[in-house]
Amino acid sequence: MTKFDEATQAIRIDEGTYDVCLDSGYAIGGPLNGGYLMAVILRAAVDASPFEHPVSTTAQFLKAPVAGPAQVRIEPLKAGRTAAFARATLVQDDVAHIEGLITTATLNEVEPIYAEEPAYDMPGIEDCVKLPDPKPESGMNLNARMELLFDPPTIGWLKGEPSGRPESRAYFRMAEPQDPDPYVLALAVDALPPVVFSAGARGWAPTVDLTWHLRALPAPGWLTLLGSGRLVSDGWFDEEVEVRDSAGRLVAQARQLARVGRG
Repeated sequence: MTKFDEATQAIRIDEGTYDVCLDSGYAIGGPLNGGYLMAVILRAAVDASPFEHPVSTTAQFLKAPVAGPAQVRIEPLKAGRTAAFARATLVQDDVAHIEGLITTATLNEVEPIYAEEPAYDMPGIEDCVKLPDPKPESGMNLNARMELLFDPPTIGWLKGEPSGRPESRAYFRMAEPQDPDPYVLALAVDALPPVVFSAGARGWAPTVDLTWHLRALPAPGWLTLLGSGRLVSDGWFDEEVEVRDSAGRLVAQARQLARVGRG
């Protein structure tokens, strides 16, 4: 079991109730990463389901949970021959922090009938760069749990030279050797810096709503994350992320609505 597996494990207490312990190692300057929190919830949802994979997840972030004990409560809604539906709630101190609707199914290794080409041709890994290591006191603990190598034009904001377009692109893998699985993908879809940074904004950009789809089980190796946005307006922005595995296959898609940071 990897450290990520341990940090996302859900222990069944009774039918529909799971104890979890939220890990401060996935904090981003204080708040916990939304993708990490989804992975925790999905562990419980899949355990409670007759199917193996979380193919669709919609999560609303009501309140930011803190590191420490919490519970995931699963309410089954319907189960059919090919899919099951459930409501999942992350609760801490008897307060709901995240509400999710999760569809589970079992994916098979098949050749696609149609597969669109990547939205962007990434440069080679050797031509991509990592962000500077954050200061220990910054609370950016998530950086130590994963590796991101960025397409250089998308991190011009770091030197005060944003591209002017909401975009972020990088290669991704866990820092501890681990083949990507659906739970790693849940983290990956929310692992990029907010695309609004490249449009000139800064500061923590809290996610309000995030939906992602598992499209295929990923091959071992680096993942490619392609992030973009369509509209930044009135303190809100959207972010879409396309995830490709090391074989170039589309394995996950995500869209979120978030608030523009305040500084």
